[in-house]
Amino acid sequence: MKAKKLFPVVLMSLIIVAFTVSYISADCFTILVGKKASADGAVLFGHNEQNGGRRIINYRYIPRIKHKPGDRLTLKNGGFLPEVEETYAMLWQQNPGVAFGDSYFNEWGVVVASDGCGTKENSFEELVERGDITDEGIGYMLRRLVAQRAKTAREGVRIAGELLNRFGYSASGRSLIIADPNEAWVLSIARGKRWIAQRCPDDEVVMLPNLHIIGAEADLNDTENVIASPGLVDYAIKRGWYDSASGKPFNFREAFNRPPRKGSFMYKYGADPRQWYAQSMVIGRFIDLPIKEQLPFSVKPAHKMTVNDVAKILRSHSEGTEFDTSKKYSLGSPHKIRGMAANICSSGTQEGAVYQLRSWLPKEIGCLVWRTTAAPCSGVLTPWYLGITETPRAYYKPGDIEGQMDLNHHFNYPKESFEFDPEFAFDVFNELENMADIDYKRAIKIIRGVWDSFEEKQFSVQAAIEEAAFKLFKEDKALAKKFLTDYTNSQAMLALDKAKELVNKLKTLFWAN
Repeated sequence: MKAKKLFPVVLMSLIIVAFTVSYISADCFTILVGKKASADGAVLFGHNEQNGGRRIINYRYIPRIKHKPGDRLTLKNGGFLPEVEETYAMLWQQNPGVAFGDSYFNEWGVVVASDGCGTKENSFEELVERGDITDEGIGYMLRRLVAQRAKTAREGVRIAGELLNRFGYSASGRSLIIADPNEAWVLSIARGKRWIAQRCPDDEVVMLPNLHIIGAEADLNDTENVIASPGLVDYAIKRGWYDSASGKPFNFREAFNRPPRKGSFMYKYGADPRQWYAQSMVIGRFIDLPIKEQLPFSVKPAHKMTVNDVAKILRSHSEGTEFDTSKKYSLGSPHKIRGMAANICSSGTQEGAVYQLRSWLPKEIGCLVWRTTAAPCSGVLTPWYLGITETPRAYYKPGDIEGQMDLNHHFNYPKESFEFDPEFAFDVFNELENMADIDYKRAIKIIRGVWDSFEEKQFSVQAAIEEAAFKLFKEDKALAKKFLTDYTNSQAMLALDKAKELVNKLKTLFWAN
């Protein structure tokens, strides 16, 4: 068989293999930009949601839900608590089957997402035995409860803290990120009932990898900017994780983080590779390695940051450093070639998102999320306004809202729903990502050529769209929300159509060559 005739078979095999083994990593990443550090005064919240295995993403609108007196909410592990009279409406990014992959954007402009941050704390069973986990603890539902009940990020921290104090956290550790149009918080949690929350300084930027980053700068007496669980320091002293006689201030990350793995970037250079790279991009120079002391919780940016600046970081693969193992893509896809450093953008990304949260406009207009489906480097930012009342059916699997939100359904998702669907947005964008990985250097130029101009147009018309929406909002709120819904959905569907075209173009290109 001639090589040219053989190539289509090889190509299809590569596409199938890429699709079935996608998402080999599970490393989320978050960027928080204080309102005085952004170009337009918005709080910016960038997040890559990354999980292993065959995954899909549903993105849909959830309306307010009323409850009867006496109704109870059951947690994943069996605990329960009283329902509130009415939960808030929200946009829900669902990662079916995943315990900690969902994020929420509620009607008040409160965003909740999370990064896994393992700790040295004991096992679940040991904490249950000593009473630091009650009623089997809380995990998956923590983010959803914050989104359903909080009007501000600070209130979200309080709600989460109360739930953690009551039930204890079931997983090894996690950082919840909670933001609104005025402020953003990092809530660092260890298994059990130990946690600390720190506010992102208004004029600085926080980069959060899968590692607790709240350190000695967090003054527990500064209750305006730091909140912690009762007895946190005494507990760390009791466990031998903090020496109060040392004269050093308490440091949560030193007390609770696991020691770095031998041979890792952290072990050799003293810093998380993604936090190091992102902080370097923000301050405008590469931070010298090795790090003498741990990287700071937050840094001042070299210039006021935009949505595009945050997206650029979410799309990065250690470009411009010795840790770029793809050598500017000449050796292949940066998603497939692994070195000591980890990339911020990876094949494990189900969604990239940049929330633009502005306080001076009605929340329906001033708060929006610029989303990419699948890896952000091969995906496109499209605007999803908080004022929308539905999302396109192509962006979520069919099913009634109550059934979709049921815990049993989420954790026992129908196997057929994970099968490839050429009309389902996640599968289309994921296929585009996998096509790019076959010949990344050539494909990414074609893809970005389409997406960069698409995004430029989106940003150029943003002011006009919002001006029209605001005029409608003053006269007829419902009409303004319909306008935003129609606009948001039309752009999402236009992006989906272009993604299908790109997939076919790359197949034809690779097939011909």
